[in-house]
Amino acid sequence: MVKTLCEVRGLADPNHGDLALFLNLRDDKRYLVQLKSGGQLHTHRGIIAHDAIIGQPWGRIVRTQMGTSFLVVEPSTSDLVRHIKRTTQILFPKDVGYLLMKLSVRPGRLILEAGTGSGGMTLALALATAPLGRVVSYEVRPEFQALAMRNLERANIPPGVVEFKLRDIAQGFDETAADAFFLDVSEPWNYVAQVAAALRGGAFFATLVPTMNQVIPTVQALESGPFGLLEVEELLLRPYKPVSSRVRPADRMVAHTGYLIFARKIEPGQFETAPDTHPEDVAAVEAIAEGAD
Repeated sequence: MVKTLCEVRGLADPNHGDLALFLNLRDDKRYLVQLKSGGQLHTHRGIIAHDAIIGQPWGRIVRTQMGTSFLVVEPSTSDLVRHIKRTTQILFPKDVGYLLMKLSVRPGRLILEAGTGSGGMTLALALATAPLGRVVSYEVRPEFQALAMRNLERANIPPGVVEFKLRDIAQGFDETAADAFFLDVSEPWNYVAQVAAALRGGAFFATLVPTMNQVIPTVQALESGPFGLLEVEELLLRPYKPVSSRVRPADRMVAHTGYLIFARKIEPGQFETAPDTHPEDVAAVEAIAEGAD
């Protein structure tokens, strides 16, 4: 039976085949589990029967035979992305959420992605565009694509929302009027022309790269057009310990994960990149040039 998007997003009580998140209230360990009639969750703190969850409301506390309490909740999109099976590095939720907003991802949109990887971003795009939109994801390595397809199937993404294509993107894309494009490859500057050909005028573009060495050639390629409104940003997320008697920053934080580069497709001849006329920047460039001499 094909699940509706409402069922995927957990608006009904959990049923056979749904994903549930089990949180160990003692040590905060988390388990993302696909519920099956007669199935069991085995942990170092005991066993929980899936039948104790199926058909019951979300937010219940269940206990193992050892007396350990687990909270059972509907997994968020962040949970789904973080807990998928992966052989590649996935995007962090702090970047995924921002990307969805900057790319203006919403139902009814046609979104292209290149570099499927394990399918974390693909999953987030699918949930944001369904049920009226479509995501087309390109990947050159068949083993990565196969894993991503399994991950989306496990997450109960409705059929027809995502189309997977196996191709070297240097050959270009089949689409010509996409609303947005997320490019997740190691050398994005090599594919700017192919991406531009797949986008409609004014469409949104984004890529994420881990090093500044990749940022510079990407920006240079985008400046060569047909793109404008370039932005380079980085997100830092600082969590706090939510204990009322001693609220303070957590001991660890997810700091640098990547540089986010955004742009909009601008029709040729309609936009020129403004020259960099900030006095302090000009002086710095001149000083570097003089030093090189």
